[in-house]
Amino acid sequence: MSHRIPGGFLLAIEGIDGAGKSVQGRAVAEALERRRLACVLTREPTQGPWGQRLRASAARGRLSPAEELHAFLEDRKEHVESLIRPCLEAGQVVITDRYYFSTVAYQGARGFDPAELLRQNEAIAMEPHLLVVIDIDPALGLTRIDRRDGAANEFETLAQLTRARAIFQAIEKPYLLRLDGMRSPEELRDEILFAFGRAALARLAAQPGLSAAERLAAALAVHGADPEAGH
Repeated sequence: MSHRIPGGFLLAIEGIDGAGKSVQGRAVAEALERRRLACVLTREPTQGPWGQRLRASAARGRLSPAEELHAFLEDRKEHVESLIRPCLEAGQVVITDRYYFSTVAYQGARGFDPAELLRQNEAIAMEPHLLVVIDIDPALGLTRIDRRDGAANEFETLAQLTRARAIFQAIEKPYLLRLDGMRSPEELRDEILFAFGRAALARLAAQPGLSAAERLAAALAVHGADPEAGH
Protein backbone atom coordinates (compact mmCIF):
# COMPACT_ATOMS: atom_id res chain seq x y z
CA MET A 1 0.00 0.00 0.00
CA SER A 2 1.26 3.48 -0.86
CA HIS A 3 1.65 6.05 1.92
CA ARG A 4 0.28 9.56 1.51
CA ILE A 5 1.14 13.00 2.90
CA PRO A 6 -1.80 15.08 4.16
CA GLY A 7 -2.24 17.91 1.67
CA GLY A 8 0.27 16.36 -0.74
CA PHE A 9 3.58 17.86 -1.83
CA LEU A 10 4.50 19.67 -5.04
CA LEU A 11 8.11 19.51 -6.25
CA ALA A 12 9.07 21.47 -9.37
CA ILE A 13 12.39 20.77 -11.09
CA GLU A 14 13.57 23.60 -13.33
CA GLY A 15 16.53 24.82 -15.36
CA ILE A 16 17.52 25.47 -18.95
CA ASP A 17 17.42 22.73 -21.59
CA GLY A 18 20.10 20.13 -21.01
CA ALA A 19 20.35 20.79 -17.27
CA GLY A 20 19.27 17.25 -16.34
CA LYS A 21 15.75 17.95 -15.08
CA SER A 22 14.21 14.79 -16.52
CA VAL A 23 17.00 12.60 -15.13
CA GLN A 24 16.45 14.01 -11.66
CA GLY A 25 12.66 13.81 -11.91
CA ARG A 26 12.87 10.09 -12.65
CA ALA A 27 15.54 9.44 -10.03
CA VAL A 28 13.65 11.23 -7.26
CA ALA A 29 10.35 9.56 -8.22
CA GLU A 30 12.00 6.14 -8.11
CA ALA A 31 13.50 6.87 -4.68
CA LEU A 32 10.15 8.00 -3.27
CA GLU A 33 8.36 5.00 -4.76
CA ARG A 34 10.87 2.74 -3.00
CA ARG A 35 9.70 4.44 0.20
CA ARG A 36 6.15 3.50 -0.87
CA LEU A 37 5.09 7.12 -1.09
CA ALA A 38 2.25 7.80 -3.53
CA CYS A 39 4.06 9.70 -6.27
CA VAL A 40 3.16 11.17 -9.67
CA LEU A 41 5.78 12.28 -12.20
CA THR A 42 4.52 14.79 -14.77
CA ARG A 43 5.94 17.44 -17.07
CA GLU A 44 5.23 20.63 -18.98
CA PRO A 45 4.30 21.20 -21.71
CA THR A 46 1.76 18.44 -21.12
CA GLN A 47 0.36 15.95 -23.61
CA GLY A 48 -2.90 17.91 -23.72
CA PRO A 49 -4.01 19.89 -26.79
CA TRP A 50 -2.22 23.09 -25.76
CA GLY A 51 0.91 21.19 -24.81
CA GLN A 52 0.90 19.30 -28.10
CA ARG A 53 0.66 22.58 -29.98
CA LEU A 54 3.69 23.90 -28.09
CA ARG A 55 5.70 20.73 -28.72
CA ALA A 56 4.90 20.91 -32.43
CA SER A 57 5.97 24.56 -32.56
CA ALA A 58 9.40 23.67 -31.15
CA ALA A 59 10.10 21.55 -34.23
CA ARG A 60 8.15 23.41 -36.94
CA GLY A 61 8.69 27.05 -36.03
CA ARG A 62 7.82 28.94 -32.88
CA LEU A 63 4.54 30.69 -32.36
CA SER A 64 4.53 34.44 -31.94
CA PRO A 65 5.48 35.54 -28.42
CA ALA A 66 1.85 36.38 -27.55
CA GLU A 67 0.48 33.12 -28.99
CA GLU A 68 3.16 31.08 -27.23
CA LEU A 69 2.53 32.70 -23.86
CA HIS A 70 -1.22 32.15 -24.23
CA ALA A 71 -0.65 28.48 -25.05
CA PHE A 72 1.60 27.97 -22.03
CA LEU A 73 -0.93 29.61 -19.69
CA GLU A 74 -3.81 27.52 -21.05
CA ASP A 75 -1.76 24.32 -20.86
CA ARG A 76 -0.83 25.13 -17.25
CA LYS A 77 -4.43 25.85 -16.23
CA GLU A 78 -5.41 22.45 -17.58
CA HIS A 79 -2.44 20.76 -15.92
CA VAL A 80 -3.21 22.25 -12.51
CA GLU A 81 -6.93 21.54 -12.59
CA SER A 82 -6.87 18.07 -14.14
CA LEU A 83 -3.78 16.58 -12.48
CA ILE A 84 -1.78 18.63 -9.99
CA ARG A 85 -4.57 19.84 -7.70
CA PRO A 86 -6.45 16.49 -7.54
CA CYS A 87 -3.23 14.59 -6.82
CA LEU A 88 -2.26 16.97 -4.02
CA GLU A 89 -5.74 16.71 -2.53
CA ALA A 90 -5.29 12.92 -2.61
CA GLY A 91 -2.07 13.24 -0.58
CA GLN A 92 0.33 12.39 -3.39
CA VAL A 93 3.78 13.76 -4.11
CA VAL A 94 3.68 15.49 -7.51
CA ILE A 95 7.01 15.95 -9.27
CA THR A 96 6.82 18.19 -12.32
CA ASP A 97 9.62 18.38 -14.89
CA ARG A 98 9.23 22.12 -15.66
CA TYR A 99 6.57 24.39 -14.22
CA TYR A 100 5.67 28.05 -14.53
CA PHE A 101 9.21 29.23 -13.77
CA SER A 102 10.17 27.99 -17.24
CA THR A 103 7.53 30.28 -18.71
CA VAL A 104 8.96 33.15 -16.67
CA ALA A 105 12.47 32.36 -17.97
CA TYR A 106 11.78 31.48 -21.60
CA GLN A 107 9.02 33.98 -22.31
CA GLY A 108 11.00 36.53 -20.33
CA ALA A 109 13.84 35.83 -22.74
CA ARG A 110 11.46 36.70 -25.59
CA GLY A 111 10.83 40.16 -24.14
CA PHE A 112 8.03 39.83 -21.57
CA ASP A 113 8.53 41.24 -18.09
CA PRO A 114 9.55 38.32 -15.81
CA ALA A 115 7.88 39.88 -12.76
CA GLU A 116 4.58 40.23 -14.62
CA LEU A 117 4.89 36.66 -15.94
CA LEU A 118 5.39 35.43 -12.40
CA ARG A 119 2.31 37.33 -11.25
CA GLN A 120 0.18 35.95 -14.10
CA ASN A 121 1.22 32.38 -13.43
CA GLU A 122 0.80 32.51 -9.68
CA ALA A 123 -2.76 33.71 -10.27
CA ILE A 124 -3.60 30.40 -11.98
CA ALA A 125 -1.18 27.88 -10.42
CA MET A 126 -0.25 27.04 -6.84
CA GLU A 127 3.34 27.62 -5.81
CA PRO A 128 5.43 24.50 -5.30
CA HIS A 129 6.49 23.40 -1.83
CA LEU A 130 10.01 22.89 -3.18
CA LEU A 131 11.51 24.46 -6.30
CA VAL A 132 14.76 22.98 -7.58
CA VAL A 133 16.70 24.95 -10.20
CA ILE A 134 19.59 23.04 -11.76
CA ASP A 135 22.09 25.53 -13.14
CA ILE A 136 24.49 24.79 -16.00
CA ASP A 137 26.40 26.77 -18.60
CA PRO A 138 24.23 27.22 -21.73
CA ALA A 139 27.01 25.93 -24.01
CA LEU A 140 27.08 22.69 -22.02
CA GLY A 141 23.30 22.51 -22.22
CA LEU A 142 23.46 22.68 -26.03
CA THR A 143 26.15 19.98 -26.11
CA ARG A 144 23.96 17.69 -23.99
CA ILE A 145 20.95 18.38 -26.21
CA ASP A 146 22.93 17.52 -29.34
CA ARG A 147 24.06 14.24 -27.78
CA ARG A 148 20.54 13.41 -26.63
CA ASP A 149 18.38 14.57 -29.53
CA GLY A 150 20.81 15.01 -32.40
CA ALA A 151 19.81 18.66 -32.85
CA ALA A 152 18.49 21.63 -30.92
CA ASN A 153 14.94 22.87 -31.49
CA GLU A 154 13.46 26.36 -31.77
CA PHE A 155 13.65 26.89 -28.00
CA GLU A 156 17.30 25.84 -27.77
CA THR A 157 19.73 28.46 -29.12
CA LEU A 158 22.73 29.72 -27.21
CA ALA A 159 21.32 33.25 -27.00
CA GLN A 160 17.94 31.98 -25.84
CA LEU A 161 19.42 29.69 -23.19
CA THR A 162 21.75 32.43 -21.98
CA ARG A 163 18.88 34.87 -21.46
CA ALA A 164 16.71 32.19 -19.84
CA ARG A 165 19.53 31.18 -17.49
CA ALA A 166 19.96 34.77 -16.33
CA ILE A 167 16.26 34.93 -15.45
CA PHE A 168 16.41 31.60 -13.60
CA GLN A 169 19.39 32.96 -11.66
CA ALA A 170 17.38 36.03 -10.64
CA ILE A 171 14.47 34.05 -9.17
CA GLU A 172 14.21 34.32 -5.40
CA LYS A 173 11.82 32.17 -3.40
CA PRO A 174 12.00 30.89 0.19
CA TYR A 175 11.42 27.34 -1.08
CA LEU A 176 14.14 27.50 -3.76
CA LEU A 177 17.04 25.04 -3.91
CA ARG A 178 19.65 25.99 -6.49
CA LEU A 179 22.03 23.20 -7.56
CA ASP A 180 25.18 23.06 -9.68
CA GLY A 181 24.40 20.87 -12.69
CA MET A 182 28.07 19.89 -12.98
CA ARG A 183 27.71 17.66 -9.92
CA SER A 184 27.05 13.96 -10.43
CA PRO A 185 23.45 12.81 -10.95
CA GLU A 186 23.66 10.84 -7.69
CA GLU A 187 24.74 13.89 -5.70
CA LEU A 188 21.96 15.98 -7.20
CA ARG A 189 19.37 13.31 -6.44
CA ASP A 190 20.50 13.06 -2.82
CA GLU A 191 20.44 16.85 -2.36
CA ILE A 192 16.90 16.98 -3.72
CA LEU A 193 15.76 14.10 -1.52
CA PHE A 194 17.26 15.75 1.58
CA ALA A 195 15.56 19.05 0.76
CA PHE A 196 12.28 17.23 0.08
CA GLY A 197 12.42 15.54 3.50
CA ARG A 198 13.10 18.81 5.28
CA ALA A 199 10.36 20.71 3.40
CA ALA A 200 7.81 17.91 3.84
CA LEU A 201 8.40 17.83 7.60
CA ALA A 202 8.04 21.62 7.82
CA ARG A 203 4.79 21.38 5.85
CA LEU A 204 3.46 18.69 8.20
CA ALA A 205 4.41 20.73 11.26
CA ALA A 206 2.52 23.77 9.96
CA GLN A 207 -0.56 21.95 8.72
CA PRO A 208 -3.62 22.51 10.92
CA GLY A 209 -6.06 19.82 11.95
CA LEU A 210 -3.65 16.87 12.13
CA SER A 211 -3.36 14.76 15.23
CA ALA A 212 0.06 13.99 16.68
CA ALA A 213 -0.32 10.41 15.48
CA GLU A 214 -1.10 11.54 11.93
CA ARG A 215 1.91 13.86 11.86
CA LEU A 216 4.19 11.12 13.14
CA ALA A 217 2.92 8.53 10.67
CA ALA A 218 3.34 10.93 7.73
CA ALA A 219 6.80 12.01 8.91
CA LEU A 220 7.94 8.39 9.10
CA ALA A 221 6.54 7.69 5.62
CA VAL A 222 8.39 10.69 4.16
CA HIS A 223 11.68 9.06 5.12
CA GLY A 224 10.71 5.54 4.13
CA ALA A 225 10.09 4.20 7.63
CA ASP A 226 7.08 2.05 8.41
CA PRO A 227 4.34 4.38 9.77
CA GLU A 228 3.12 1.52 11.94
CA ALA A 229 6.41 1.78 13.84
CA GLY A 230 5.14 5.02 15.34
CA HIS A 231 2.22 3.33 17.08
